[in-house]
Amino acid sequence: MTPQSPGGPGSRYPYHRHVPASSLLNRLSHSSTTLVRALALAVLVTQVLISVTGSVVRVTGSGLGCPTWPRCFPGSMVPISHPEVSTLHQIIEFGNRTLTGLVGFVALACLLAAWWYRPYRPRLVRLALVMPIGVIVQAVIGGMTVLVDLRWWSVSIHFLASAVLIWLATLLVKVAGEGDEPARPVVPQRMRRLLVALTAVAVGMLVAGTLVTAAGPHAGDAETPRLPLPIPALVQVHGLLVMAYLCLLAVFGVWLRNTRPTKALLRAYGATCVVVLAQGVLGSVQYLFGVPEAMVVLHVLGATLVIITVAFLWGESRYRGDLPRSRPATATPDTATVGS
Repeated sequence: MTPQSPGGPGSRYPYHRHVPASSLLNRLSHSSTTLVRALALAVLVTQVLISVTGSVVRVTGSGLGCPTWPRCFPGSMVPISHPEVSTLHQIIEFGNRTLTGLVGFVALACLLAAWWYRPYRPRLVRLALVMPIGVIVQAVIGGMTVLVDLRWWSVSIHFLASAVLIWLATLLVKVAGEGDEPARPVVPQRMRRLLVALTAVAVGMLVAGTLVTAAGPHAGDAETPRLPLPIPALVQVHGLLVMAYLCLLAVFGVWLRNTRPTKALLRAYGATCVVVLAQGVLGSVQYLFGVPEAMVVLHVLGATLVIITVAFLWGESRYRGDLPRSRPATATPDTATVGS
């Protein structure tokens, strides 16, 4: 008698069928739309979080809580008891450094999810790839800042690098929720030019803000030299740029009424107006009260929100079609269940 095959009717396992590993991997490797969008948002949140905690390091004078890099102290990666460095400063600075690992992990997870999304989306993958690379670059800049004893220019570069990453993370969130068609403008050409001017002035506001901070009292360490420029003059420049931004924003809003904007663009414009006005008020109150530590942290948070809203305003001025839905893996004939 001919012996029964392993999967035949006489087998102890009549419904057993071997599933090739490549087919199983194909099923597992497809990212969902929800997962990609959630991870993109997580990238943005962690970028904001590390910028805000960086301001906490600065206003508490904890910038040299870990005086070396990449180690916290010579011969130790973690804080140790030291007569010249307080335990609190060590915890704050080391906590900020540790958070970099979380930011990098989230960025890498987002990159993998974007890479395995089907259909493959090159724009999404490119933006996702920038994020872990940016985390590495930002970590190196942070190390350089410690090694030069928190010189004002290094701290300014450190924050501006974070601003760039927050802008790109915002665009990543936008791309994760839109299509891949060629960009079609939502507003006329003159409004697109005005949007370029708005973005340029926003960059000027951020740079001027870092210079005010560089000349101000919160250096991250009491012994760090400050930018030798008069603070009132720097504040005036910063304030004038804020006023210029608000004027351009008002003109953009007037022109927006004569177009047919999308609801997303209207929401982005409204959010930008609210955030910039609130940030301007907060900055004025902060200056009048002698830049108290808590208000400095809130002002840095406000700066990150300004970057986000401006980036969304930029992104929503273009339309790239609806989001392509993730394509599920299809079962191949050799994965079908025998006897079904």
